[in-house]
Amino acid sequence: MRTQIQSPLADTAAGAIADSVLRACVHCGMCNAVCPTYQITGDELDGPRGRIYLIKQALEGGTVGSLTQGHLDRCLSCRACESACPSGVDYHRLYDIGRAEVARRVARPWSARMVRAAIRTVFTSAPRVALLLTMARGLRGLLPKALARKIPPQCPVGEIPVERHARSMILLAGCVQAAAAPHFNAAARRVFDRIGVSLTEPAGGGCCGALSAHLDAPDEARAFARRNIDSWSAALDAGAEALVITASGCAAFVRDYPDLLANDPAYAEKARRIAGLVTDPIEAVDGACLAASSSPISPRIAMHEPCTLQNGPGLQGRIAALLARLGYEPQPVADAHFCCGSAGAYSLLQPAFARRLRADKLTALTAHDPDAIYTANIGCWLHLGETSPVPVRHWIEAVDAVLDGSASAAA
Repeated sequence: MRTQIQSPLADTAAGAIADSVLRACVHCGMCNAVCPTYQITGDELDGPRGRIYLIKQALEGGTVGSLTQGHLDRCLSCRACESACPSGVDYHRLYDIGRAEVARRVARPWSARMVRAAIRTVFTSAPRVALLLTMARGLRGLLPKALARKIPPQCPVGEIPVERHARSMILLAGCVQAAAAPHFNAAARRVFDRIGVSLTEPAGGGCCGALSAHLDAPDEARAFARRNIDSWSAALDAGAEALVITASGCAAFVRDYPDLLANDPAYAEKARRIAGLVTDPIEAVDGACLAASSSPISPRIAMHEPCTLQNGPGLQGRIAALLARLGYEPQPVADAHFCCGSAGAYSLLQPAFARRLRADKLTALTAHDPDAIYTANIGCWLHLGETSPVPVRHWIEAVDAVLDGSASAAA
């Protein structure tokens, strides 16, 4: 696809990325076959090919307005299109650039700006999320059922092992997960402790910045990224081997830090270093020769593989295979490549699409009567758990349960 990106973007790293991605696209349309929103609306502009044309128009200085912004807002950034693309188009890199350019040129209504600012203010801070959850749980009985369902269960954290091993890795503390599901990282600490690795959360780290980047606040996202890089770099210099992230959505964003900070001479190289060390727990645990010390009490499970686990890192199938080796019985899941509808703040800003996608996903996940659903991302856990007929958990909990003999924790 030929293009001529206009200045001042043309003279930046983002402009060079956009030009490269646009030239790779041959507009074949194979991406539309796996796009969740295109499957719902059938509108060309709600598919990757149509959105690429809209972004191209924006980057070439063409007219853009609320229509362009609306179609871009409906994109889940699930990257299924990238897995299907025969030309290797890095759609998400182009999408991030195009969305930011449209946001710069098209002012949102004040109400939309306030909602996005409120989401960023609350959900990028673990203490603020914790305060909100405490208040919500106290008022649960007074809330409408639809709102009460959004309040996640409070799960026991369990014992956290001391840092005792020569080998160490950094663990992303995060924001929403740190407050809503601290038992995820606690389970990861126990599992890694059993394979001889201590997980540590360096002071100063926090939100990865994805919410800010996705909600029209790129400068705020870069500030989060720089803060994390400073914290993690110190730990890496002290001997930590990698950055372990139990939320696959956060991992995907941290892997994109090099694009986010490409024009920052003080952090560009540091961002590349960090991105190269991002490790999903399955990558470290899978080759550790784990052996279960007990059998799962309820072995029938459905594995929900988030888009950010499948598209990009290409880790599909590995978690289910590990759990099968540990005694679980993963059931088949139809159309596993389709998004559940969570996608960060998407479920809050595009509720109709998110509910439709969740209903379809839960139908597929529960088709073979599993005892529980296991996922790999905090957003998916929250979104699916809202209406799931069976418990939803993080897969690292399943591993932790059969290693320490407390299989009932994953029942």
